[in-house]
Amino acid sequence: MDNYTAFKQISLPKLNNLQLSLESTCLKLMEEAGELAQAIGKFRGMNGEKIHLKEQEVVEMISKELLDVAQVAVSMMFVLEEEYGINIKEKVDDHINKLVKKGYIKIEK
Repeated sequence: MDNYTAFKQISLPKLNNLQLSLESTCLKLMEEAGELAQAIGKFRGMNGEKIHLKEQEVVEMISKELLDVAQVAVSMMFVLEEEYGINIKEKVDDHINKLVKKGYIKIEK
């Protein structure tokens, strides 16, 4: 991965003291995605409601909800690793290679 021109990394911790399963994590992911959609749609007035929030307040809400989605997605990867033996690094590398093939990431030469 060192050859990619632009690569930002976000590291999110494994959550402790939770009894996570694939199913419970998937449901939580859908819940958080719904909250993200609400922040994007409702608070930008896309559903017809008149919400009086400043743009920066909306962007802050979106960023918080997006991080909730990311945290749950990362937690789901930990469940796949721990319960089903999935190699996270291998899957991330495969994903990045897919992005390169599709032209979403350019390799620096």
